[in-house]
Amino acid sequence: MAMDHDRLFKELLGTFFAEFMELFFPSIYNAIDFGHVIFLSEEVFTDVTLGEKRKVDVLVETKLHGEDAIIIVHIEAQAKYQDYFAERMFLYYSRLYEKYRKRIIPIAIFSYNDRKDEPSSFTIEFQFEEILKFRYYIIELRKKNWRDYIKHPNPVAAALLSKMRYNKSERVQVKMEFLRMLLRMELDPARIQLITGFFDMYLELDDIEERKLQAEIHKLNPIEEGKIMELRTNWEKKAELRGELKGKLEGKLEGKLEGKLEGKLEGERKILKKFIQAHFGEASKGMLEQVAALTDLDIIDQLTDQLFQNANLVEAKRLVNEAYTKQHSKE
Repeated sequence: MAMDHDRLFKELLGTFFAEFMELFFPSIYNAIDFGHVIFLSEEVFTDVTLGEKRKVDVLVETKLHGEDAIIIVHIEAQAKYQDYFAERMFLYYSRLYEKYRKRIIPIAIFSYNDRKDEPSSFTIEFQFEEILKFRYYIIELRKKNWRDYIKHPNPVAAALLSKMRYNKSERVQVKMEFLRMLLRMELDPARIQLITGFFDMYLELDDIEERKLQAEIHKLNPIEEGKIMELRTNWEKKAELRGELKGKLEGKLEGKLEGKLEGKLEGERKILKKFIQAHFGEASKGMLEQVAALTDLDIIDQLTDQLFQNANLVEAKRLVNEAYTKQHSKE
């Protein structure tokens, strides 16, 4: 199953919006009235030229120094650099401004691994004059060194360590510092689960790395070691329990759906068989065997309608045989 990057980021920023702004944009953070923060519904834009639909992931209505304002945070989780992104960001901005008629602060988060420099502006100019220069804030996670953020008592910093710049040999150390950050923040279990779930989606240690991590944990002082082990045990148990519950729920739902489908199939076949037997008696044996093999509801429904309109034996045999052949050609 493909990972839903947008949903993961949106959940993280929706829960820790203030912490996100404080971490990356402290001057804007100081201007925001957090007593007036409203998350607006997701905006979807259609690009007719490119034939694409795009959405702005986080849209916040707030007040900046008492003035109504909008903050947009767009998460770009594409696999690689895109030449037309700056233009797309400008279109988001202009359409949102047209709708809300409020001043807007635009922010773009780039979460992919491409090393190219992302532009932070969109310009329209001629040889003789610059007509427009639209600027927006950018966060390029892969260009941020994870070590610069481990001293921040900030849940967004902890979660995003997994998307920052580190090499393969540092993976265990990144996870170790992530655990120590969690201890210092003393968050409630639900928020810890959100952060660890995000982190583990992007940085999951293999068996060898897990053993190295355990060895590093044992080197800590006994109090810190005990707290980290307790922390890991609690969230791993909860994750395991959630996985079991999800599996059971999905199994039950799947079973119910399969049961309903099979029940409907059997009911439709039963009606069809009764009709054929009542009209054609002994001559219906071959047709009944073919009907019993039908498992496609659409084919059964179509055949039933056709037979109700054609009671002729020869025509009935032809229709049943066509349905039977059609069923097997789809399998």
